[in-house]
Amino acid sequence: MKHHGFFPVILLTSAVLAGCTVGPDYSRPEVPISAAYKHEAGWRSLSSVEAPPSGDWWAIYGDPELDRLMRTTAGSNLSVAQAEARYRQALAQLRVSRAGALPQVQGNASAQRSGRENNGGGSSLSSSSDGTAYQVGATASWVPDLWGKLRRQMEADRASIASSAADLEAMRLSMQSTVAQAYLRIRATDLYLGLLELTREAYARSLELTRNQYSAGLAARADVIQSEVQLQSLLTQESDLLQQRLLNENAIAVLLGRPPAGFAVARTDALPPPPAIPAQMPAALLARRPDITAAERLVAAANANIGVAEGAWFPDLTLSAQGVLQEGRFIDLLSAPQFIWSVGPSLAATLFDSGRRSALVEQSRAQYDERVAAYRQTFLTGMQEVEDALATLQTLSEKAVQQQRLVELAEENERVVTNRYRAGLVTFLEVSVAQNQTYTSRRTALEIRAEQLIASIQLVTALGGGWDAR
Repeated sequence: MKHHGFFPVILLTSAVLAGCTVGPDYSRPEVPISAAYKHEAGWRSLSSVEAPPSGDWWAIYGDPELDRLMRTTAGSNLSVAQAEARYRQALAQLRVSRAGALPQVQGNASAQRSGRENNGGGSSLSSSSDGTAYQVGATASWVPDLWGKLRRQMEADRASIASSAADLEAMRLSMQSTVAQAYLRIRATDLYLGLLELTREAYARSLELTRNQYSAGLAARADVIQSEVQLQSLLTQESDLLQQRLLNENAIAVLLGRPPAGFAVARTDALPPPPAIPAQMPAALLARRPDITAAERLVAAANANIGVAEGAWFPDLTLSAQGVLQEGRFIDLLSAPQFIWSVGPSLAATLFDSGRRSALVEQSRAQYDERVAAYRQTFLTGMQEVEDALATLQTLSEKAVQQQRLVELAEENERVVTNRYRAGLVTFLEVSVAQNQTYTSRRTALEIRAEQLIASIQLVTALGGGWDAR
C-alpha cells in the first residue's frame, strides 16, 4: 500500500514533460525579392500580402466554350485525379500519426494444455499430471509524448497535407492552362483557315484574270503557271492547318479524360481580345502560387522531421495496464474465474546503435537544407516566368502595332500592282509577290494576336491564377 502514490507521480511527470518539444521551431525561409519587376512597376514586399483574387481566372476572356472546358478539366482530368488521391493519402497519414499519440487497447484469448511427468528419479514410483488453462484478457497501453516526437510528426504530416493540397491546385491550374492554350490555338487556326479561304478566292480570281490575259495575248504562259502554283500552295497550307487543329483537339480530349474519337471543338471565327494587364502586380500574386506554397510547406515538414529524428535520443515511457480472466474449464471462464491484473510504467531507451540516430539527424538536416534551396529556386523560377510573360506581352503589344501598319501597306501595294497588271505594265510575278506579302502580313498579324493570348495565359499561370481586376 505504500506505493499507491507512485503511479499518479508518473502521470504528473508525463504531463509536465509533454510540454517539451524537441527540434527547431519553424520559420519561413527568406526569398530574394526584387524591389520592382523588370518589365512592370508596382512590386511590393511580402509583408504587404493582399487577398488573392476570387472567381475563375479564365473569365477575363469572356468565352463560354472556354468556360465549359475549364470546369470540365477540373473534374475529369486524370492528372488532377492522381494529385487528389495523393492529397487523400496525406490526410490518412495524419490520422495514423494521431492514433499513435492515443491509448491503445488490445484483447487476447488463449487455451493452453500443459503437463508434468515424474519418472521416479531412482524410485520405483512414477506419476504424471496435466491440465488445460483458458484465458481471456485485455491490455491497455499509452506512450506519452514526453519529448514532442509525435507532435513533431503530426506537424510534419500537417505540412505535408498542405503541400499535397497545393500540389493539387498546381496540377489543376497547369492542366487548365494547357487546355486553354490548346483551345485558343484552335481558335487561332480557325481564323487562319478563314483568312486562307479568303486568300484562295483572291488567288482564284487572279488565276482567272491571268488566263484571260494569256488568251488575249497580254500575258505569257509562265504567268498562268505562276498563278496556279500560288493557288496550289494555299491548298497545301490548308492541309497543315487542319492537321494542327486535329492535334490540338486530341490533346484537349485527353486532358479532359476522354478518348479523342468522341471529342470535337466546333469551328468559329471569333478570337477573344487579350485581357488588360493591371499596372501593378503585388508580391502576393506570386507568393500564392500553388507550387511555391507546396515547396514552402515541404520546408516546414522537413523542419519538423528534424525534431522527429532528434527525439530518438530520448527514452520512451510506456504506461500499461493488463487484466486476465483464467479458469481450468472453458464453461467456467465467465462465471467465477481467477482474475490476474498488472499495472505500471516501463522505460525503454536505446543505449548503443552504432551511430544510426546521429546519421538520421544529419539526414533530416540535409533534407531540410535541400527543401529550403528548392523553395528558393521555385520562387526565383516563378519570378522569371512572370518577367518572361510580361516581357513577351510588352514586345507583342509593340509588334502588333507595327504589324498592323505593315498589313495596311501590303494591301495598298497589292491594289496598285494589280491595277498595273491589268493595264499590262507589269508581269504577274510582281502581282504574285504583292499578294503573298499581303497574305503573309495578315497571317502574321493573326499569329501575334494568338501569341498575345497565349502569353496572357502564361502570365495568369505564373501568378498562380490571375489577378483581381479591381
